[in-house]
Amino acid sequence: MSFKITFIGAGSIGFTRGLLRDLLSVPEFAKIEVAFTDINPHNLEMVTQLCQRDIEENGLAIKISATTDRREALKDAKYVICTIRVGGLEAFATDVDIPLKYGVDQCVGDTLCAGGIMYGQRGIAAMLDICKDIREVSAPDVTLLNYANPMAMLTWACNKYGGVRTIGLCHGVQGGHWQIAQAFGLETEDVDIVCAGINHQTWYVQIKHNGEDLTGKLLEAFEAHEDFSRTEKVRIDMLRRFGYYSTESNGHLSEYVPWYRKRPDEINDWIDLGSWINGETGGYLRVCTEGRNWFETDFPNWMKDPALKYEAGERSHEHGSYIIEGLETGRVYRGHFNVVNEGVIANLPADAIIEAPGYVDRNGVSMPRIGDLPLGPAAVCNVSISLQRLAVEAAVRGDDKLLRQAFMMDPLVGAVCNPKEIWQMVDEMLVAQERWLPQYGVSIAEAKARLAAGDLLPTREGYRGAARLHVKTVEEMQQDREAANKNAGEADKGKERASAH
Repeated sequence: MSFKITFIGAGSIGFTRGLLRDLLSVPEFAKIEVAFTDINPHNLEMVTQLCQRDIEENGLAIKISATTDRREALKDAKYVICTIRVGGLEAFATDVDIPLKYGVDQCVGDTLCAGGIMYGQRGIAAMLDICKDIREVSAPDVTLLNYANPMAMLTWACNKYGGVRTIGLCHGVQGGHWQIAQAFGLETEDVDIVCAGINHQTWYVQIKHNGEDLTGKLLEAFEAHEDFSRTEKVRIDMLRRFGYYSTESNGHLSEYVPWYRKRPDEINDWIDLGSWINGETGGYLRVCTEGRNWFETDFPNWMKDPALKYEAGERSHEHGSYIIEGLETGRVYRGHFNVVNEGVIANLPADAIIEAPGYVDRNGVSMPRIGDLPLGPAAVCNVSISLQRLAVEAAVRGDDKLLRQAFMMDPLVGAVCNPKEIWQMVDEMLVAQERWLPQYGVSIAEAKARLAAGDLLPTREGYRGAARLHVKTVEEMQQDREAANKNAGEADKGKERASAH
């Protein structure tokens, strides 16, 4: 069996390497073609060296084709895996730091809120260019597997405007599934779930063990859990008030809704600083910065470490390789996928990108009908979908009025800022990110003129937020290489970080 698979944003070291291991653990895939492309030649070279070493030590004859020429990498590809982060850490810093001046305190800023909306503007422009290349040079039946955030916005744009069949993939459902099993003291494989909603706001609407419905007992289990009761306060409170547990981490969820990060003196009541993912201000930006610096310094040691083993027992829980295996071999795979709704969830809009259970075989990806979400969770999702739609249309049209309306509709931005503050914040973010926003040329020129004219609203210049931690130097990280490697792994989740730094 032979086909070509292309990784765009292959400079995402841990994620690219892990996904390649997952794919090449499938015996039938021992002779596939693999192409890597990235705009950062240094990262591309390092990742290719490491992955090629893994391939050879597993006894396979595959030779990775690595190039900065995206069209060359995409030529004749049947599957494309995308893990890009447009603007890298430089743009990411403005996603976090500019909103902080206006009191918008984000933990991540890659899905919703001010940072997620702007990340979407950069990403959609790039993804539509990628889709154009795919349409023109890839195989006619090509499938794009998107791991890049903001997942829903990018997948929405690719399907509606890119002309490429696109499936969005995330590991949030798997993580929450594991937590639920832990809360009940069970093994994950013994807990059956139905989880549905939108990416990063997917809800476990049914939980069963041996036929017994445990859904109504989950709050008590989480409140009694020694670790989760401390680290997942926002998720537990949402469970308490909406009746269902949500997929995304405490830090992520806290910035998607208006209640937990709008008052600086209350933020620390809802978060835990034991891990960035529990709510630290700018936490993901910190670990990404540390992870990049550490990998570039420590790369020679990575080459000395043992190669990854291409074995079934070593495969991760990421959906990508299993989807391709199902499509190519006919083995049935069940997972949770981000696709155009089209009635799968009855009380969410048909054009939205929803995340729901599906299965894959040679016939393709099939999505069973879920019916209605409970009214509370559906209401939370519908607010997010409204701003996603505005943000997608803004990015495609280069329409800064729609962009500003998306900011207005964002729950946390709206809870913290008044309309004049939002307008000025958008001006600042457009100007700061000009090089990655080709569709906003006229709007950026107008924003520059307004900012230069003076008479600006006061902001908290240099404000670091309610819970900002120090970014460790390489020297500090060298004191504990194991911890630094773990941190670099967390920073390299492909759906959140990729090629251009």
